Amino acid sequence: MEKNINTKKISLLLLICLVGFPQVSETIFTPSLTNIAGAYGVTMNVAQLTLSIYFLSFAFGVFFWGIISDFIGRRSAMLYGILVYTIGCIICYISTDVSILFLGRFVQAFGASTGSVTTQTILREHYQGNERHTLFAQISAALAFTPALGPLIGGYIGQYFGFRAVFLTLVILGAGLLLWTHRKLPETMIEKKTHFNASFIFGVGKKMLFSRYTLIFCLLIGVLNGVLFSYYAEAPFIFIEVFGFSQSQYGFMGIVVACATILGALLSKKLLTKFEPTKIIRFGITFALFGSLFLLAISLIDMPLKITTILFILGIFITLIGTGLALPNCLSLALAKFSDVAGTAGAFLSLVYYIIVSLFTFVMGIIHNGSIMMLPLLFVGSFIMLFIVTFSKEFK
Repeated sequence: MEKNINTKKISLLLLICLVGFPQVSETIFTPSLTNIAGAYGVTMNVAQLTLSIYFLSFAFGVFFWGIISDFIGRRSAMLYGILVYTIGCIICYISTDVSILFLGRFVQAFGASTGSVTTQTILREHYQGNERHTLFAQISAALAFTPALGPLIGGYIGQYFGFRAVFLTLVILGAGLLLWTHRKLPETMIEKKTHFNASFIFGVGKKMLFSRYTLIFCLLIGVLNGVLFSYYAEAPFIFIEVFGFSQSQYGFMGIVVACATILGALLSKKLLTKFEPTKIIRFGITFALFGSLFLLAISLIDMPLKITTILFILGIFITLIGTGLALPNCLSLALAKFSDVAGTAGAFLSLVYYIIVSLFTFVMGIIHNGSIMMLPLLFVGSFIMLFIVTFSKEFK
């Protein structure tokens, strides 16, 4: 068995925070989107671009840090990434113009992406066997709740202290993580690479580009995540401006999202004992399509606001159970044909599907017109497309 440079145990809490802070940063300010639009004198469409820019930068960041960590080490990649993230948070905090806010979000996301890719690499090389499987399971369970934390924390802070306090919270988070990581994260890399093998890296990318199987699963993962984050882009308008929620009340909708996703994942795990993963994916997409059609119907029928609100939440819950059923199986199968180069292939996969997520949030910003119907329409179109894709011969 290979020996690591440092066999010191790493705090599980630190690992959870390192892999989870990018997810919290994605959504913590979404309850304040309507206030941000007013403060910067822009429309809601423009304010929603802060999510699109975040995911576009995150896509390139995951690819960059995933490769550069082979040359400078995992610890350095993590420290430099968190430093860049903190600088981005400071830019967001001091910004007085929306273009500066966009710049801050771009820098913030590029740095935050190291938490996603580098932490997973550390886990794979620092731990072995059942200990590694156990840690991945524990961290995955904790991460299931991070989508709920962002809106919940951001909703309360934004309501009582203003949206700039949300950005200040992220500055403090970044500075604290930087100090904690510097003191407690050891180097886990066995041997650093001394030269950049561009032909190998782009050779893998070329093979993936011509693999219809891989492209299908990349599309599935990107669209399923795109649906989720389109919800985060549009939901503040729907629940705060239309349904009359306060920011803190809207923050609790994050718990609905988390519960639906977790329930879907648990159902998927149970169904795997009886069905093939591809059948579960198709069932999940069908379930999500039903939920999105239900949402569209609710948005078209004239009912009392209270009833519309309750039924709309139910529709969101059904839709996200479907995505929770499909997504874990898509992630499991996506790189089945590239298991021998999983690290590089994973970097390309993340690059492409985060670009798709960015496009989805961008489209949501463009089609936003003040009607609650636009989000269900985007959902319905997306799931119809995915449903058709699951009947292609490459998927089976």
